[in-house]
Amino acid sequence: MDLITSVVGTIMSTALDVLPIAVFLIFFHGVVLRRRFSNVSRIIVGLGFVIVGLGLFLLGLDRALFPLGRFVAEQLTAIGAGADSAVLLPWYSYYWLLIFAFAIGFSSAIAEPALLAVTLKASEVSGGAIHVWGLRMVVALGVGFGVALGCFRILTGTPLQWYIAAAYAIVLIQTAFTPRLLVPLAYDSGGVTTSTVTVPLVTALGLGLAANVPGRSALLDGFGMIALTCLFPIMTVLAYAQLSALLAARRDARERARHRDRPRTSNFSSPSSTTARPKRS
Repeated sequence: MDLITSVVGTIMSTALDVLPIAVFLIFFHGVVLRRRFSNVSRIIVGLGFVIVGLGLFLLGLDRALFPLGRFVAEQLTAIGAGADSAVLLPWYSYYWLLIFAFAIGFSSAIAEPALLAVTLKASEVSGGAIHVWGLRMVVALGVGFGVALGCFRILTGTPLQWYIAAAYAIVLIQTAFTPRLLVPLAYDSGGVTTSTVTVPLVTALGLGLAANVPGRSALLDGFGMIALTCLFPIMTVLAYAQLSALLAARRDARERARHRDRPRTSNFSSPSSTTARPKRS
């Protein structure tokens, strides 16, 4: 009964949040554009699906993902701390936590539907030159490293701005030496990773870890992991583009050297190979 009440309450709250957007779109379409809706029933059904889906998604976050993140962080910190969980040990004692953070970041990026949509469009526009799985793997590596670094920051208690400033400096340097065609794709790849799958998992992990590590505040240390999750995919995609350009340049250089060193065949026959013809009288 409590679950049914929670579902109904969440869906009603979501409907109130979606209502201003729907009213604005209807007003703009009917008053400004002065056009009639062609499929009113389909629009109403689709709007209902959106409201129910968002409500169930928010309820799932509150009932499943956030408690799961707190539980996993609590168990992993207990493994690292050992018997005395009230004492903060050196960060390398929580290596299982860092491995789990990398794995959860990597897997959530692979499952991210927004990233899949971007990689499919990038492969379509490039004519297959950009591989879908290759780009997804590179972005997932960056997300995994960003989540692990965010957990490392919480364990060490170092300020977030140090990581952000250093990461942006590296991104700016990489941008200057990356082919211009891949720079926008790299920046978009960092943005699409923080969507429906990655954000709830990473936020739950960060809040749960900050709540269970001694001397850490959930408000001050639990947030900020999403910023690192956005930045490091940009770095990995830019590095991937630079490596691809370097390998392509080396391959072209080897091809040019092979053509240059190839022996040239003469079109004229040698004097020794010619046979003397008898003179006509």
